[in-house]
Amino acid sequence: MSTTSLELPLFPLNTVLFPGTAIPLHIFEPRYRQMIADCQRDQKPFGIVLTRPESEHLHEVPYSVGTIAEIRNLDRLEDGRYTLMAVGVKRFRIVSQHHEKPYLSGIVELLDDEVEGGYELDVATQQAHHLFFNYLDVLLESAPEEDIQSTIPDEPEDLSYFIAYFVEVQNEERQHLLELTSTLQRLKEEITMLRREIPFMRQMLAHPVKNERAMLN
Repeated sequence: MSTTSLELPLFPLNTVLFPGTAIPLHIFEPRYRQMIADCQRDQKPFGIVLTRPESEHLHEVPYSVGTIAEIRNLDRLEDGRYTLMAVGVKRFRIVSQHHEKPYLSGIVELLDDEVEGGYELDVATQQAHHLFFNYLDVLLESAPEEDIQSTIPDEPEDLSYFIAYFVEVQNEERQHLLELTSTLQRLKEEITMLRREIPFMRQMLAHPVKNERAMLN
């Protein structure tokens, strides 16, 4: 874990951002319009954090671990709204938070995975890569023009974030994966998820109407 600390604007959302991934954002609330304007003025990123389910609007309570987001492809609309791509850079843990501005801000410490290596990590990386390739193959049967497979990272930590971003699981499970500080453990848990999800997805595609889970989504 790193002891490097900094102050960041915090953006609580109903999503989890991982390093090396990106999400499109539409900024329309006045408090977050100011946040983006402040980030642009100060040339600094902001932090994306998952909002706890019990939170209320204007009183969002975030999980303690989030991801620094760099602003890309920013476009300011005529009515003051923004559209942008938030690109995940580095994880952090919130040390303290305050509301000195209309939006939430916090002092955060950067969060790193433990230094790992060896045969077990190599095996887990290969297994996760193979299973995730199969997962995408099933997922993209209905969209064959997509070519996500060619962008799968090779490095274990990057691969673990990429899988966590794409696998269809609840936000709380994604948050758990984000908070892990062991790449090996993250990959092992993702291998379990993929072994569970691939057969289910194949069954869902074979019987799209009869599957109860599909009907509820």
